Amino acid sequence: MARTRHKAATALPKGDDDRLDSALGRSDTPKQLKSSVQSLAKGFRVLEAFSAAEEEMTLSEIADVAALDAGTTFRMLNTLVDLGYVTRVPESRRFRLTLKVLDLGFHAVARKDLRAVARPVLRSLVGELGEAASFGVLDGGDVIYIERVRAGLTRLGAEIRIGTTIPAAMSVIGRAILAFLPKDELVRALAAQPRQGLLAAPVPSRVKLLPALAEVRERGYLLQESIIAGGLRILAAPVLDLDGVPVGAISIAALMACSSDKDMRARAVDPVLAAARSVARALEASGGSGVSVS
Repeated sequence: MARTRHKAATALPKGDDDRLDSALGRSDTPKQLKSSVQSLAKGFRVLEAFSAAEEEMTLSEIADVAALDAGTTFRMLNTLVDLGYVTRVPESRRFRLTLKVLDLGFHAVARKDLRAVARPVLRSLVGELGEAASFGVLDGGDVIYIERVRAGLTRLGAEIRIGTTIPAAMSVIGRAILAFLPKDELVRALAAQPRQGLLAAPVPSRVKLLPALAEVRERGYLLQESIIAGGLRILAAPVLDLDGVPVGAISIAALMACSSDKDMRARAVDPVLAAARSVARALEASGGSGVSVS
């Protein structure tokens, strides 16, 4: 009898979960269950728990909204954090979605506007300079590339594609953005844990990074060898809003064997800065963001 009661007790939570799924319109037929992956479905329930009203949530809050137990939610969150779709909010027990989720589903309207605005500018820049051009935005401690135009069929070093993420402090385009952030936003960006999806390397200390960012801010652009791929020289400039805060940054990449620092400064600095201003003007005209065009 005791054994029977034990079986009933352990079966009850599953029955409760099934009834809850049915009430929420999540019931599946046996055939549907055979052709679906329930762990994947639960992962999406975790993602769908976030909303505009609840951008940051604790594990227990997510579990409650997703109608999952705490253990399952914990495993799902850890997996989603490892994959870069969710991030832990520094100095708290809360979580939030990253732009990787938003760009994947094309729900980040502002980023779509940025892509639409940046694309023709990048194409023009590639046509003028003959070098690959990119546009990236800051996402926590990373830069996420939201638009890229290659120069012909040439591939340069590491394959950067739309959606690629790189620790901001380890990339030229990232440093161009970090250099113009307000102090409090810079502190948060540097405190955020990078996903390091493309680059598994230690992030430089603030002692080394802050003086370098000050130089970038003074010049208005950054030109240096790529930290990610040897043999590449990268030039990046920020796109600033009306308050001087970076919306993102534009970069071009050239083979070091074909272009010296002096050559890059002479032929590319002005066009890249002009391209950044063009994106700023287009964003201002579209009403997507107040931007600086000075």
